[in-house]
Amino acid sequence: MVDVTGHFGMALLFAAPAWFVWGRRGALGFTAFALVTAMLPDTDLVLQQVLPISHHGVTHTLLFVVLLSTLGGFVAAKWLTDYFNTHSRIRSTDIASETVFVFATTGLLVGGTSHLFADVLSAPDIAPPLSPFWPFYPEPVIVDVIYYDSPLWNFGLIGVALAVHLVLARHEGVPLETRYRIGNREDSEALGTK
Repeated sequence: MVDVTGHFGMALLFAAPAWFVWGRRGALGFTAFALVTAMLPDTDLVLQQVLPISHHGVTHTLLFVVLLSTLGGFVAAKWLTDYFNTHSRIRSTDIASETVFVFATTGLLVGGTSHLFADVLSAPDIAPPLSPFWPFYPEPVIVDVIYYDSPLWNFGLIGVALAVHLVLARHEGVPLETRYRIGNREDSEALGTK
């Protein structure tokens, strides 16, 4: 596992495609959401105080991330759709609950999956290897190309990720026209996005 800085850097890299789907405002919100969930699999460090689980166990699986992401997406679609439609900074009155579900679920998936990917790249130097495809493939997956305390990797990931986001923020061709766009086309053009 990389340290917390590396996990945030990896989440930033995984969230970069959001610029093509949601444009400036949406991408910033999506990226913040992914950053919040970037440490999601490490909930096992807290849960092991009350449950008989180990670090890099069940919370470090795609099954856990997908289930929690889907649940979070349903909760967000039910409870946040009306809020998003009335919030003045979003500048839209027609965000469908399906869009909120996709936004929230994908944000959770991106954050959690980026964490698993970073851990596969860096385990088992100081932590046990993980089996991210459990229960379908219960064997550990080990790539181990990143050392946990490497400032080059941890801060390098953040630096590269921030550079990618800055380039995409300046790119005139985002967002793409998709059914999951947030905001009206007129609002996007008024804000300088196309």
